[in-house]
Formats: sequence, C-alpha cells, structure tokens
Amino acid sequence: SHSTLRLFIMVKGLKQTNNKQTREFTVNIAKSVRYSAFKKRAPRAIRKIRNFAAETMGTKDVRISVDLNQLVWGRGIAKVPRKVRVRLTLIANKDQEASEPFYTLVTPVNV
Repeated sequence: SHSTLRLFIMVKGLKQTNNKQTREFTVNIAKSVRYSAFKKRAPRAIRKIRNFAAETMGTKDVRISVDLNQLVWGRGIAKVPRKVRVRLTLIANKDQEASEPFYTLVTPVNV
C-alpha cells in the first residue's frame, strides 16, 4: 500500500493535501454524446466522466459526487452541458475488505 501511495505522489500535476491527491480537468462531454439518442445522453455523460476518472487516476472504484450528478442531469436527460470542469481526488479506502486501496472522488469545480 505504501509503494502504491508513492507511485501516485510521483505522477506529474498531483497536489497532495492531507493524504489526498487532487487534479483538475475539463471533460468534453459533447464529443461522447453527440450522436447518441436523446434519452441516453445524461447516462452516457456520467459513464464518460467515470471512465475518464478511472483511466486518469488508475483506480477502478470511482465515486461521482451528488453535485456533479445534479450538474449533468440539471437540464434533463437530453440537454447535458458540453463541457464540465471536474476535480479528481484520490482517497485512501478506509474499508479493510475493499479490493482497491484507493478510490477516486469526482466533484465539479465552479468556473
């Protein structure tokens, strides 16, 4: 677990605060939902954000905050925002039986 923590600290652009690492990104949702049916756009946008966070931070366990979910779904299922600014926070898992030592929390950033 300590070697994994050191690995994440060395990744460029990580800010470490209180045993948490954070990075900020802009996720272009419009690219992924452009040709999808209206009734599938918001779920696809959430999936895109979840997959982006998993790839970027290297964890399978990704948790979307309530605020980000409300931001994506705020205008309905069809009219999702084109881009979303998000903060990815890598947090140590407190549950001992968890399969992953870390999870990623995705929250929106007010621009």
